[in-house]
Amino acid sequence: MINTKPKELIHEAYERHQSGRLHGAEQLYKEILEEQPEHVDALFFLGILNLQQGIYDTACTYFMKTIKLMPDHAAAHCNLGTTLQESGKPDEAIISYRKSISLKPDYADAHYNLGNTLKEQGRPEEAVICYKKTIELSPGNADSYCNLGNTFKEHGKLDEAVEYYRKASELDPYNPVFHCNLGAALQESGALAEAISSYMEAVKLDPNYAMAFSNMGSALHESGKPDEAITCYERAIALNPDYAEAHNNLGTSLLEKGKSEESIICHKRAIELNPDCAETHNNLGTALMAQRKLDSAITSYKKALLLNPKYAEAHNNLGTALMAQSKFDAAIISHKKAIELKPDYAEAYNNLGTVLKGTGRPEEAIAHYRQAIELKTDYAQAHLNLAFALLLTENFKKGFQEYEWRLRLKRCIPETDRRPVWDGSYLNGKSILVYTEQGIGDSIQFVRYLPMVKEQGGYVIVECQQSLCRLLKNFVGIDEIMEKTSHGKSPMQFDVQVPLLSLPGIFDTTVDSIPRNLSYIKPDPVLVSQWRAKFDNDNNLKVGIVWAGNPKHIDDRNRSCSLNDFAHLTSIRGLTFYSLQKGLASAEANKHTMVIKIVNPDNELNDFADTAAAIENLDLVIAVDTAVAHLAGAIGKPVWTLLPFVPDWRWMLERSDSPWYPGMRLFRQTQLNDWAGVFNQVKEALIQEIDNLYLNRSISNNTAIS
Repeated sequence: MINTKPKELIHEAYERHQSGRLHGAEQLYKEILEEQPEHVDALFFLGILNLQQGIYDTACTYFMKTIKLMPDHAAAHCNLGTTLQESGKPDEAIISYRKSISLKPDYADAHYNLGNTLKEQGRPEEAVICYKKTIELSPGNADSYCNLGNTFKEHGKLDEAVEYYRKASELDPYNPVFHCNLGAALQESGALAEAISSYMEAVKLDPNYAMAFSNMGSALHESGKPDEAITCYERAIALNPDYAEAHNNLGTSLLEKGKSEESIICHKRAIELNPDCAETHNNLGTALMAQRKLDSAITSYKKALLLNPKYAEAHNNLGTALMAQSKFDAAIISHKKAIELKPDYAEAYNNLGTVLKGTGRPEEAIAHYRQAIELKTDYAQAHLNLAFALLLTENFKKGFQEYEWRLRLKRCIPETDRRPVWDGSYLNGKSILVYTEQGIGDSIQFVRYLPMVKEQGGYVIVECQQSLCRLLKNFVGIDEIMEKTSHGKSPMQFDVQVPLLSLPGIFDTTVDSIPRNLSYIKPDPVLVSQWRAKFDNDNNLKVGIVWAGNPKHIDDRNRSCSLNDFAHLTSIRGLTFYSLQKGLASAEANKHTMVIKIVNPDNELNDFADTAAAIENLDLVIAVDTAVAHLAGAIGKPVWTLLPFVPDWRWMLERSDSPWYPGMRLFRQTQLNDWAGVFNQVKEALIQEIDNLYLNRSISNNTAIS
């Protein structure tokens, strides 16, 4: 009599298995094996059940027993392969998958699983063959299309990746993973708007899909929408508080908004969650750089490189931090390493150029800036840096052409009305708005071009900083002057507009054609008279001094010296020093042992009209590269400007005079940070100046007697 019990039990066990009642199914499978220890189906399905529960050793045992009883059991070989793969034995898994395929060449699942294992083993070409075979056998297999997309994306073949992700999404439009993956490929290929749409579809299908929210935030960040990006990252973190990548990305967008402290907190949290992510350490370094915490930033960059020595971006950023510490040789090594790892790295070429320029090698810098531009033609910062290097080396024509790229930088884009930009053509009665866009020193230097604008037959409106309005109210070439508002948008009516610093280029300025009136800005004579009473009526040479610039200026650490440096000049007889210093550094004069007259004891230097009037009562101004130096030069007062080893472009190289200001004399560092050498030059020149003063007075007195 035939025993039908195992046959009946296998059907019931299978039904339980299919409905998720695994414990009940397992009991029945084992009951069958008690009756028939070599029951192939019971052994096979017990293997499947254990595989599903992650009990790989047991699953492997059951599959191998199945194969021993039925060597041509293709499904057993295939599932044994999956078990071995999950157990960390990919080579053995591949053998099992290939055996399964040899037994059943049209076995789509075996081809698919073999493709997954080959992909994980870094054998993408073989994986692609497997996935394509799967699609041939099972054209509706959306997962195969998705994995093809994954394989192509991981190897930089973005067009193919997008194609296969799209097909996967078409076959299964309700799978959010396919839409998210499509978004990632589109984002990497630069199609940000389409990427965002794909991510939005993913989160529409699954509102709890943290990765899709984080990825969408990344695409929005790249699209210049940091506020929307932040919202997405915060949503991702709300869904998954331990999502390290979302914390990292949130930190990046917060830094974009100028919130460096919050950015640092986010990156540190990301590192707590995933301490081995080189990218997060690199990003933390960048946030620390924003706070000028250079040592900490360097530590973060070095940690990133410890985790990933081939991380070109971290080498580049480390170079930038080392440059900020004036460690030029080390910075050069870092930037060169970044380029070695990533030969098309435009940013590294640009930064290497900046280091070379900072060490007094402008021609080499120019070559590197040009290489950066060749790699990335619309790289505005490299164009601007090239402009500075060209202008520094007196190549004004090409320099001012490149200088227009500044207007493409986010931090330089003015918020003026979008009316036409003036090209230098005759105005024929039109009104023109000339607006300042940079520092006060720049404004003072370049208002010299306004009479030339006026000569083009227009009505000239100038928008400038509030502290310059009174000084320039009667300036020749200005018909109307207005204060620059905090939001930068002009309410005035005008026909065309132009940034003030575009005028040298418009007028084809060369070193020889600079408008160089000795005193093109005139101090108010009433103010000059009022300020005269504040100065000693003695025979000493009256010298105004400024030792510090704007601490927020990117190069302030190089441009500013110390009041102590001026103390070396006090041994010279016949001098009276007057502090023209403003800002936080002005308090140093009150505490210093050096005898200095305070021109501004009660903050009476309200604006640059007052400063100009005060300077007019002096014999000489000695200043670091600040607005005061420009002002003294503009009113025709003798001014000695103290320059770092590599100065701002307008002072050019080596020359001791300035074509911008006939009354200016330049004193340059001959090596990095050598203010002592500069003040030795100044001391000798002052002694000569005093000798000349007394000689002239002696000649004058003798002439009067005779």
